[in-house]
Amino acid sequence: MTAAAYDAVAVRYAEFVRGAWDDHPLERAVWTAFADSVRGRGPVADLGCGPGHLTAHLRSLGLEAFGVDLSPAMIELARAAEPSVRFEVGSMAALDLPDASLAGILSWYSVIHTPPVDVPRYFAEFARTLASGGHVLLGCFESRGGPLTSFDHKVTTAYCWPLDELAGFAAAAGFTEVGRMYREPGAGERPMRHGSLLLRKP
Repeated sequence: MTAAAYDAVAVRYAEFVRGAWDDHPLERAVWTAFADSVRGRGPVADLGCGPGHLTAHLRSLGLEAFGVDLSPAMIELARAAEPSVRFEVGSMAALDLPDASLAGILSWYSVIHTPPVDVPRYFAEFARTLASGGHVLLGCFESRGGPLTSFDHKVTTAYCWPLDELAGFAAAAGFTEVGRMYREPGAGERPMRHGSLLLRKP
């Protein structure tokens, strides 16, 4: 369902996200901190990569990054935009990757459409594919400490998470929290706070 929904809007979505974070230095700083944590340690997967704009940004930061997305249309756009970069169709819940093969995982607004009952499977897969000492950077809409809520996203149903709840799932999967960041919405954005978690596999 999510893949088909993004297939249908792939071109418009790619246009929307091009430069979408140019005015958000806090998020660029978080990506840089993530890159500094994993650079030179091995491959980095951008999971839910969409049209590949952040995959390309990670590579500009010196990472051996590649992208994975459920949407075949998004992967076609990513390959066209960045022909030298590896992009694959796949699910974050069942990655076609060996155990302990990654130095890092970027999951930037990639779990927002996932029904809450399924989220632990994603963290389990992150833990399986990350090497010891590897890092995950996760971004999401944040519920300001209130309860988990769903909302009508432009593409398909999405969720606004308490970071504490996501951090709890991460801890249950064996991750240690390194840090978190909150950002208020900017002009023209949905009136929702944004959050990110940087996690480490011991």
